[in-house]
Amino acid sequence: MNIAESAFLSSETTDPRPRALVIGTGFGGLAAAIRLGAKGYRVHMLEKLDAPGGRAYVYHQDGFTFDAGPTIVTAPFLLEELWAICGKRFADDVELKPMDPFFRLRFDDGRTFDYSGDKARNIEQIKSYSEADVEGYERYLKASEDRYKVGFEGLVDKPFDSLLALIKFMPQLIRLRADRSVYKLVSRYIRDPQLRMTMSFHPLLIGGNPFSVTSVYTLISFLEQRFGVWSAMGGTGSIVKGMTGLIEGLGGKIECNAEVEEILVDQGAVRGVRLADGRTLHSDLVVSNADAAWTYRHLIKAEHRKRWTDRKIDRSHFSNGLFVWYFGTEGKYPDVAHHSVILGPRYKGLLDDIFKRKVLADDFSLYLHRPTETDPSLAPEGCDTFYALAPVPHLDADVDWPTYAETFKDRICQRLEETMLPGLRERIVTSRLLTPQDFQDRLNSVKGAAFGYEPRITQSAWFRPHNCSEDIKGLYLVGAGTHPGAGMPAVISSAKVIDQLVPAPVTKRA
Repeated sequence: MNIAESAFLSSETTDPRPRALVIGTGFGGLAAAIRLGAKGYRVHMLEKLDAPGGRAYVYHQDGFTFDAGPTIVTAPFLLEELWAICGKRFADDVELKPMDPFFRLRFDDGRTFDYSGDKARNIEQIKSYSEADVEGYERYLKASEDRYKVGFEGLVDKPFDSLLALIKFMPQLIRLRADRSVYKLVSRYIRDPQLRMTMSFHPLLIGGNPFSVTSVYTLISFLEQRFGVWSAMGGTGSIVKGMTGLIEGLGGKIECNAEVEEILVDQGAVRGVRLADGRTLHSDLVVSNADAAWTYRHLIKAEHRKRWTDRKIDRSHFSNGLFVWYFGTEGKYPDVAHHSVILGPRYKGLLDDIFKRKVLADDFSLYLHRPTETDPSLAPEGCDTFYALAPVPHLDADVDWPTYAETFKDRICQRLEETMLPGLRERIVTSRLLTPQDFQDRLNSVKGAAFGYEPRITQSAWFRPHNCSEDIKGLYLVGAGTHPGAGMPAVISSAKVIDQLVPAPVTKRA
């Protein structure tokens, strides 16, 4: 036991604040811990891994720094708000730089589109694809703004734990035709097939199929145009580091290598947790930032669950899986953007394979992340840091990832050499892989689904696991699997939702 741990344990006997246990240190859990600490709780965070971050974990390997998951910030004001709650300034701890372009899309025929926050530049590029779609693009942005006002300003940080809330919201959803998919809405305004891909691929960044998720998610287009797309210097891990500093500054504790095996329940109310090392920690308030389906299925005994039964979880629809290859190169690729999307020969057919048929196709599309374009410190001098991410089916697909992972990586390497990174194979100096099997085994994601429940309309808002557990008093949920959903703005907002639901602490008298 180190001095800091000893001091925290001794303070438990004198600190009059009631304890709140937080399972998991992803962005949702960290944001919840900040808000609970500021509210007056003594926060104790429990993390399975050896460092905080969850899906935003950071790998350090051979002098290279790899952000394991999220790489962009699209609503910086949500982070600024957390720092302000603690009387601090976000900019004093984390430097953000704007992305220009937001993304470079490369189509299978070799054409590219630099999608940015400069509307005029976007329109000039649209003209080169289809002059007739310029007016449609303007109308699409207005439709996106309408959905932003309803879906983000009106929904994202509001509790959605009652049927009445759903009924009150239904007229707006009907007016905006939320039953339409993202792709169908885009297609109302845009005719060119490649431009339709450009405007509709965003749901894939939060685990949704553009051909099935509700068109409310087109709000992302307006969100990006209004607030920009940003990257944190030092990587996304610098935001995690800043948030852990806020928690510790509020007197909270973050304990790593501490896996929770069970949430303890008595007479319908939470009573604490039991850890894999045999310890029992008592509390009447537990916040789970673990995968929502995993929380109910694996951390809570069946007799305590009425709504989120094993049968209901089995019948749910889960997001896609991800195959992520992290690699560093000797020498740089200066012509490659910070964020690139390399689209394969098929769009809808590939997504059907991933989301519906659950088969690993021969073709694939890739998201290529090159953070050293913006921050050279993430690699040794004269080198580049990358990751290539391929959406793939979750573990219902018949893929033996431990056996097939290297073969799939080689296929991705060949595709990158053919498109954007010539001579890649000879220049790789470090490499590591993350498969859907790792998402299940390492990150406790049911079916290895990278984003939890798929964000289709019948699994959104009230239909999603509630932030305040329907089954157990004193249990709250944050993160991608609960309301409002996946993506950094959403998971941070889920903590804002529970801040409205968790009662003010009753401090013990000395």
